[in-house]
Amino acid sequence: MTDLILLNARILTMVPDHPRAEAIAITGQRISAIGKTAEIKTLAEPHTNVIDAGGRTILPGFIDSHVHLFQGSAELDFLPVGGLTDLADIQPKVHDYASMRAKEPLVLGVGAFYDLFVGLGTPPRLLLDAILPDRPFALLAADLHTVWANTAALEKAGLLDGADMPEGSHVVMGDDGLANGILLETGAFGPVLALSRTGGRDMLGYVTGNDPDPAATKAEREADKLLLLKGIDHVAEHGITTLHNMDGNFYLLELLSELEAEGRLNIRVQVPMHLKNYDPLDRLQEAAQMHEQYRSEKVWSGRVKMFMDGVLESRTALKSRPYPDRPGIQGEAVFDSDRFNEACRIADAMGLQISVHAVGDLAVSRVLDGYEYARKCNGKRDARHRIEHIEVISAADIDRMKRLDVVASMQPRHAPFAGFFEPPQPNTVLYDDEYVRAYAWQTLRERAIPLAFSTDWPVVPVDVMANIQCAVAPMDLGPSWPDQSQTLMNTLDSYTAVNAWMAFRDQHHGSLKPGLAADLVMLDGDIEDCDTNELRDLPVALTICDGTIIFVDGAV
Repeated sequence: MTDLILLNARILTMVPDHPRAEAIAITGQRISAIGKTAEIKTLAEPHTNVIDAGGRTILPGFIDSHVHLFQGSAELDFLPVGGLTDLADIQPKVHDYASMRAKEPLVLGVGAFYDLFVGLGTPPRLLLDAILPDRPFALLAADLHTVWANTAALEKAGLLDGADMPEGSHVVMGDDGLANGILLETGAFGPVLALSRTGGRDMLGYVTGNDPDPAATKAEREADKLLLLKGIDHVAEHGITTLHNMDGNFYLLELLSELEAEGRLNIRVQVPMHLKNYDPLDRLQEAAQMHEQYRSEKVWSGRVKMFMDGVLESRTALKSRPYPDRPGIQGEAVFDSDRFNEACRIADAMGLQISVHAVGDLAVSRVLDGYEYARKCNGKRDARHRIEHIEVISAADIDRMKRLDVVASMQPRHAPFAGFFEPPQPNTVLYDDEYVRAYAWQTLRERAIPLAFSTDWPVVPVDVMANIQCAVAPMDLGPSWPDQSQTLMNTLDSYTAVNAWMAFRDQHHGSLKPGLAADLVMLDGDIEDCDTNELRDLPVALTICDGTIIFVDGAV
């Protein structure tokens, strides 16, 4: 019995042998037929829901392969300050938010840009005290790698006088012997975020990879599930049917599995085990347990996530040379090389996939060292290990990525030529000779390195169409920056079929052909006929996951 038919569409299947179609039929949770409108319409029965696409584009449901679901969901209800570059513009927003939420334990602004504090001689702690002196107040950087906190927040978190930190994390101290308000990386800012109304549970999979301690109460679990549902509805509005989460713990897997059992989980989510640099390596047994315990249609694990460095903006990304504007500073490795290599060997021997955050060129090189060590010890296999971000890479490591069959997982809207973040000033974080190997999407693609695209929500909005535009029509920043623009079809492939393949799910979803899961998105227009500089304005009309409509625009 055919439950749903979509006719008169411009279908891009992402199947090389049959790239285009006009109509698609869905029975239950699977695609039952795809082809010409004339043939598919004959499958309609009295109960079949028939939708005339009217020439609109239909694609496989978008797969966002790098997100932080719990944090993104929570940020939907914190104070948004993204895009603002002057603290004077933030002050009235903070006062309005704080007055409306008198019992908020931490006034938290999210999406903050580093520009807010550039060139100011006063410590950030005092600048934030001037805005809100009598309540804990903090700003979380858009990249999730830095927090700026006022005195009340630092004092309540036990950080005002400094604290011992794990490698790679720093409470920056001021000349007065007190914390100056800058908290670099998760070990430093985790205690501040734990003050928030979520108790920091939304950030635990990112900050520590541990479960709540003490365990969440029944009321907290229910509140967290509602929070996740809000985020899930939000991503469905953008045509997304699958997420690869980039942090995780058993708690998040439990919540998502409960939602699935209750029939309330409308998308698919992969959740990794997050190994921190200070964890004993036998903690990787948790990753094996997650992989064994969670492998349903919509919730699964099978992956280990690690960090090798930080980000360029805070000069915590690990580079092979000191930063041009910070002699003697080249970032800091989160993992000791030998320890990281051994973690890779163990995870690879377990048959798990590995994904590692690496921004700087030396960080990328260290990750490839780990993958190469694992292959040498365990033998070659189809591992599909990933490197996340790769904002700078050496020519030699491009060759190594190809040789080691490593996947490049990149985010179009992170690049300076995407127009979301300001381009770096000359001779600050990049040398002149590094531009050619920075955010090198097309360079990697031309070497036949698998290239996956994603947003890294909430670092940037989970708006797939805006990211597609950034990839297809990047800004021209001048001759120093090579053209890394992508073709439309390559970009769409990197948001659908490639991302499914990368997660070993290409025989389940990611393309449109009979037998695969009925995950698809219909755009409100013809994407191939759209001006590349207007792609971000092309709305999502319909999102379907597992054969169920999970978002529909009123015009459909």
